[in-house]
Amino acid sequence: MANIIESNHANPEDFYKSLKEKLEQQHNFPEEYLFKFIITSDSEKITEILRVFDNLKYTLANRESSNGKYTSVSINCFVLDADQVISIYKKVAAIENVMML
Repeated sequence: MANIIESNHANPEDFYKSLKEKLEQQHNFPEEYLFKFIITSDSEKITEILRVFDNLKYTLANRESSNGKYTSVSINCFVLDADQVISIYKKVAAIENVMML
């Protein structure tokens, strides 16, 4: 499954409802789920994102763009269900200047 890309939904709740349906159709929870984010290269932003994953089992990989301006952050996390995936996305969405993929 492709991760989240910018939503065409005017209402965020409609977007998350649609996402939940897709997650439940395409995933067999509980399982490892890959979250991907793009941020400006700022270690404090990475720390903010990682706080969302406190107390969860995850692995982290990040890579800077060729010009060093942006960093892609990939977090493979064990999740129990679609609701947990959505909860994580909502928490990360509250962090300024994070693009979710």
